[in-house]
Amino acid sequence: MKKYSNTYKPVKGWKKKNATLIKQMKKKQAQHLYAKNQKPRNVKKVVPFSQNKGPYIRPNRSRWSIPTVVSLSSLITIILVIPTLIVFPFYEQGEEVASHAKEVAAPVETETASSSFAVEVMRHATETVENIPLEDYVAGVVASEMPATFELEALKAQALAARTYTVNYLLHGESAEGYDLTDTVQHQVYKSEEDLRREWGSEFSEKMSKIKEAVNATTGEILTYNDAPITASYFSTSNGYTENSEDYWESELPYLRSVESPWDVNSPKFLHQETFTIDQIETALEIDLPSETPLYIEEARTEGGRIKEIGIEGHTFTGKDFRNKLNLKSSDFTITQNNGHFVVTTEGFGHGVGMSQYGAHYMAEEGKTYKDIIAHYYQGVDISTVDDTAPTLVAR
Repeated sequence: MKKYSNTYKPVKGWKKKNATLIKQMKKKQAQHLYAKNQKPRNVKKVVPFSQNKGPYIRPNRSRWSIPTVVSLSSLITIILVIPTLIVFPFYEQGEEVASHAKEVAAPVETETASSSFAVEVMRHATETVENIPLEDYVAGVVASEMPATFELEALKAQALAARTYTVNYLLHGESAEGYDLTDTVQHQVYKSEEDLRREWGSEFSEKMSKIKEAVNATTGEILTYNDAPITASYFSTSNGYTENSEDYWESELPYLRSVESPWDVNSPKFLHQETFTIDQIETALEIDLPSETPLYIEEARTEGGRIKEIGIEGHTFTGKDFRNKLNLKSSDFTITQNNGHFVVTTEGFGHGVGMSQYGAHYMAEEGKTYKDIIAHYYQGVDISTVDDTAPTLVAR
């Protein structure tokens, strides 16, 4: 009996398995060949970068990522938009400022304070009488008698002097039928706002506001001596000293004393020179003078250094008369004879009694107040009010 009847036959099984594997491989090769021979449908051929001749777009491999682009766009927006936002409001504001500047260019004019009474003023140009409130009248006098460019404290002193002069004249001066004062040097020079507007032009508002500021600062104030209004005389420029009242006028007034005024040498009106022929001197003085020989002249001077009396070839004149007849700037003068001519040199401008206007201006430049100025030029006076000192004027 044989033992190998049910034994495993390896060779035959391997062959069977190998045949199956071979059959599967052939099937795959056939499928591969089939796919290789088929034309692709709707498939784009990828061209290597080195062979691409057209525009190169690589959206999936961009150097600028989305966050970077957003950041860059924001930065550009900030650079372009923010300056516009900053400049535009200032541009509008600049227009507003410019518009406001045009409005400011025409300042609001200052008004004078209320007045205790009115003054009837004869206007020489129209020969009519105007009824003018006291403070308005004082403003018109200050604007006419003192340069508006003077220091404010000097203008205040001028306002006080002008108001005092007015009250004193109305109480004690010579009355005229139909009016109180004229608008000329006979009393005090007065100009209306219409007159000053024509004279000052575009500077009117600025100058008039300054004048009214000075007037309002002294509203209702006057100078008194022993409770009575003083003769508050004033003039342009001294010769270095003011004059005693009795040396120019007849009355001796205790508050009008000669005082130093050294500031006046700086005034543009301090020195003046005029030349006259012998004929002009004879005509002005109404005398006869020799023409072949130098004239004999003698003189006497006041405490203030002005001519008190002058004699020419036996003809005697007061310094005031000589000045008025020759229309000189001052009664402080010297005469030089030269080939039949009189060369007359004057120092100062005005009669010299009371307050020097240029002296007041220079005192104010040094820091003096209007009260300091008043105390210097009007000795021993007080500052009072119109209502207390002149109730009869207020009542009218």
